[in-house]
Amino acid sequence: MARHPHPGHKSSLSDMSRLSTSLKALINAPAARPSTVPAPANITSVYQKIQETAQSKKISQPSWVALSTAATMTMNSPESLAALYELASTNPDKQVETAELMREVGLKCISFNGIPRTINCLNAFRASLPDSVGSQLSRTPTRAPTPENISAISDRGHALWDSIYRPFEKKLYNKLADSHPDLPVHILHSNYGALLSDPERSTGASAGRILTSIIAVSCLRAQSGVGPQVISHVFGLRKALEDGSWVNDVEGEEAARWLASDEGNTWIMNSVDAIVEAISQGAGSNFAPARGKL
Repeated sequence: MARHPHPGHKSSLSDMSRLSTSLKALINAPAARPSTVPAPANITSVYQKIQETAQSKKISQPSWVALSTAATMTMNSPESLAALYELASTNPDKQVETAELMREVGLKCISFNGIPRTINCLNAFRASLPDSVGSQLSRTPTRAPTPENISAISDRGHALWDSIYRPFEKKLYNKLADSHPDLPVHILHSNYGALLSDPERSTGASAGRILTSIIAVSCLRAQSGVGPQVISHVFGLRKALEDGSWVNDVEGEEAARWLASDEGNTWIMNSVDAIVEAISQGAGSNFAPARGKL
């Protein structure tokens, strides 16, 4: 039997297309921190110190830029990303390359921070770029799955997973499956395969094995509350030296070994802490903060 709409149905649908003033106020309540975070006055000097230490240790620009981008994305501060780009793009010949790298790092942050902060930060970052740079950024997607490449995506995911977690890669997979049978499936194929591993391509930028571990450590350190995962990815960075997968990334052996050492690991985390301290103005991570009353 056909169901007839209630006489008030049309008006109720119209009401559903609008939010009440009180609901809007609740969504935008200051305690909910609904907006991105402005750049603090000292953020460029924080990035400069990270840059200077990297240069003194002969660490490549992509490594310190990836670290700084990942921590800044985690702190949800697109204005600070713009300041970072300004510092990192003083060489006119590298401006497009730097922008491509920063947005590739931002994309990979999805695996650790989730989608919303990456959307907000990358949208604002793109808008902040000079037209001469933005117009040259790649518009060609490189991660679309097809019947022809789906097996290769899976293979890449397994290879990266094994590289980071061996000799515990199977044990970890099974432990995650105990929590939910699709948890390791999603992590392995949608994150390690489709996102964190790099597809073969001739456009855009790649953040390889070393950079991906730097991104992971930086995001997780900036979040707070996920110490076990920080430890896993610190070891993951070191595994890149053990299995030789560092070779195809941006660093030479001396720099890669320093980044994987206690001193290098400490520098990464102290640098992240400095970014968090500056952007939060001493309040700490805003990723999962203690909340006041709404």
